[in-house]
This record gives sequence, C-alpha cells and structure tokens, in this order.
Amino acid sequence: MPRLHQSRKRILVTGGAGFLGSHLIDRLIAQGHEVICADNLYTGAKRNIEHLHANPRFEFLRHDVCNPLKLEVDEIFNLACPASPVHYQHNPVLTTKTSVLGALNMLGLARRLRCRIFQASTSEVYGDPEVHPQREDYWGHVNPVGVRACYDEGKRCAETLFFDYHRQHGVDIKVARIFNTYGPRMHRMDGRVVSNFITQALRGDDLTIYGDGTQTRSFCYSDDLVEGILRLMDSSSQVTGPVNLGNPDEFTVLSLAEQVLKLTGARVRIRHLPLPEDDPRQRRPDISLARSTFGWEPAIDLAEGLSRTIAYFRNAS
Repeated sequence: MPRLHQSRKRILVTGGAGFLGSHLIDRLIAQGHEVICADNLYTGAKRNIEHLHANPRFEFLRHDVCNPLKLEVDEIFNLACPASPVHYQHNPVLTTKTSVLGALNMLGLARRLRCRIFQASTSEVYGDPEVHPQREDYWGHVNPVGVRACYDEGKRCAETLFFDYHRQHGVDIKVARIFNTYGPRMHRMDGRVVSNFITQALRGDDLTIYGDGTQTRSFCYSDDLVEGILRLMDSSSQVTGPVNLGNPDEFTVLSLAEQVLKLTGARVRIRHLPLPEDDPRQRRPDISLARSTFGWEPAIDLAEGLSRTIAYFRNAS
C-alpha cells in the first residue's frame, strides 16, 4: 500500500542511542520524520538522546535486536552493535549475536513491511588489508578465530544475510561499509584512537600509541558520515551497496597524536605500547563509488573535526 504522507516517514533506528545513531536521528527529526529509537543501552547512552524526549516525533524503545520486534514503519536503519574494540571484545559472543541475529530480525521485519533497510557494516570486513586503498570489490584479509573476529566476521555474516534476503526475497537493501568515524558524543572510554588521545590530553596524561605509530587510519567526521548514510538511503533501489563511507585522507596514528597535542595545548609525552593482535596496519577507503553514484564526499577536514570534538569533550567533562 502506498503511504499517504510521502514527505513524512515513520523510521526505525536500531542502536539509535549510540554515538552515530543519535546524530542520524537528529538529522531525520530535522527533516520532519517520526523516529523510533530502539536500543538496549549496552553501549548507547540516554544522554545522547535526552534532548529529543520532549519532541512528539521521537519515541525511545528499550529493546535488544537479538529479539524480534513488531512495529509498523516505513524505513529501517540497523546500526545496533558494539563498534569499538573495548566494547565488542568485552562480550564477543553477544557481539556476534547482535550482528547476526539483529540482521535476521530486522530483515524479517523489512520483508514483512516491504520497506527499505540500511545496514551499518564496517571497514573491518577488510581485516588487515593486503589491497590499499580498499575498494568494495576487495574480499578482505580477516582472521576468523582472532580476538576481533566477533565483530569482523559478525559484520561479514550480516552482509551475507542482507544480500541473500535481497536475492531470495526481494528486500530493498542498502549496505554501507563505515570507516573510522569520530565526533561529539563519542564514549570517552571506548578505546578508539581519537577519543583516547583527546581524553588523555585533557586529563594531562601521556598519549599512548600502540606500536610505532606508523600505522595509518582515515578519520571521517560524524556529520559527513551521516550525510553519506542519508544519500545512500535515498539513492536508487538499484544501488544496494556495499558502499564505502569514510574520509580518503590518510594519516599515521603518530601524526594524529601530534595534532591532538597541538589543538589541546597539552604538554605531555607520547608513550608506545605493544600493538594489539590483528590490528590493521593501514586503512583508507576508496570512495569512488559513493562519489559517482550519489555525489558524496566528506567536507570537514581533520583539524576542524578534531576542534569540534575536543570542544565537546571539554564541555562534557
């Protein structure tokens, strides 16, 4: 049945109380949509969405996607899953269940409702890549029994389910492989390199770098990433993905630490620790597909994004 109000949709965002999900909900609300945020608050936080509780177009539902959910919605954004190594390795079985059972339950809902569904996949599906930069046609180099496998393989299996539901049941899917993203509302104890450095610098602690710091990462500001998600979701039904979403500018971890020290004014040292197991040596997205398909590329450079993020951490402390 066609919707009566095409301009306003009723949208489900799983993992909506998380860092990225809460920014996505802000944009959807600003566009005039009704949003249901489903989150079990395992890594999400009420403070990320507390500014929305008085909004009549926002609803919070405490729910674990490992269990089925019965709702009537027009679109689904599936972002539910611990996304930082500290969190997803704390309970690796739960991490895998969230990726796999969560995908099954949300795909089942999308199939019943005949609605479009977005899957937040990850650059971790590429593992420690042997191809650089990473393109969507690269199958990855992943250790299936390592300490990161609960997240890497969980997300890879979720992608498999999305494309099998698309081929077998005709579900309208969108799959994005999200690279390192940072910005306000990051959890200060999530173990990600940006939040680690900023938190340590503001506390006056030494900055800890794992390994020699020559490993590279690409950092995408949250506003840019949300814009990419929305453009992918609004693209033609022929565009299923997977599509890389991330910033193609590549930095060493050491250069990131130096930028954080400069922007915070912290007078601390850099301390080196052993490199964690299966930590990728390099990571940079090829975003040619996103550019050519729906005209997306990041607009906020690292210095500007870090300044905004540092301001958030200063005010939140």
